[in-house]
Amino acid sequence: MNPRPVAPAAITRRAPAEFELSGCWTARGISAIESQLESLTLPSVTEARVDGARIDALDTAGAWVLQKLLLRLREQDRVATLRGLRPEFAKLLEVVAHYLADPVDQPAAVPSPTTLERVGRSAGAVFEQAVALLAFVGESAAAFAGCVAHPARFRWRPTLYNLRSAGFDALPIVGLLSFLLGIVVAYQGADQLRQYGANIFVADLVGLSMLREFAPLITAIIVAGRSGSAYAAQIGTMAVTEEIDAMRTLGIAPLELLVLPKIVALMIALPLLTVFADTLGVFGGMLMAREQLGVGYGEFLDRFVKTVGVAAYGVGIGKAPVFAAIIAVVGCFQGFQTKGGADSVGRQTTRSVVQSIFLVIVADALFSIAFSALDL
Repeated sequence: MNPRPVAPAAITRRAPAEFELSGCWTARGISAIESQLESLTLPSVTEARVDGARIDALDTAGAWVLQKLLLRLREQDRVATLRGLRPEFAKLLEVVAHYLADPVDQPAAVPSPTTLERVGRSAGAVFEQAVALLAFVGESAAAFAGCVAHPARFRWRPTLYNLRSAGFDALPIVGLLSFLLGIVVAYQGADQLRQYGANIFVADLVGLSMLREFAPLITAIIVAGRSGSAYAAQIGTMAVTEEIDAMRTLGIAPLELLVLPKIVALMIALPLLTVFADTLGVFGGMLMAREQLGVGYGEFLDRFVKTVGVAAYGVGIGKAPVFAAIIAVVGCFQGFQTKGGADSVGRQTTRSVVQSIFLVIVADALFSIAFSALDL
């Protein structure tokens, strides 16, 4: 059965000030009749009559156009009379006329926040992030305790994979930058040492600065930018594609599979990378000491062994596991905070790098204060 054809809305002028409306005055095809109404011209009479008896259908769009026509006539000091309209159409027209006469109040514009309000909101967001990070640390610690109690649950294969990707694959960039940093430290101190005839003390400068501060710090910063960002991007992408939800549905704990292997692997890899950075940094300083100050390799190593004790070496190595835990936890936490699409993955990855480096430097400052208090 074919649907009955719908008669389009139409307007017919019976007399100079008398019109007849017909057809379906609905949203379908109403734009054509609206342009026709706009072009209507009326003679200089005081009354205009509109017959709506032949209107077959009327919805809010058609009632709105019809009401606009009546308002237009009345604004020109004419008496516009609409007659013959069905009762249901007349009721709808009254509702539309009510809203046109008394439009819904527009929502008030929200004032821009003041500087104090913006500072307060930012502080609140930082506080919420800190609380969420502490909660994540607690959940990770509980998951680690569960793995200690049941060693069979620990994931060794992901741990070895992360140990290779975060440790062995990072050797070239860590070694190169540490070597260059050792050269820079020796070069910057060479002029001052030469003025006082204290060339041999370049071994003290390079040894203590690299082993205690620069090597662990530059290694942690490189790993934060390289591995911490990778952790956030990997987990964030899995969160966006709902793979983490699928793990929970299958009964796989995401913390045991995704977080603990990364933390354990990085806490093993970062101290070893720091040892590698110590070696390359001292080697770079030794080369620069020979070129700038004429200090031979034998003299340098002899002075180095005498002045740089095990305590200085242990101070630098002891920081590395703490830095590793910070980088891995922050990277994984920001990955789990990812919501939405790809732009959220990029945003959380950037936050993981910034927060990791910030917290590593804060931890290094606290270590310096503590070691100073302990006279180390």
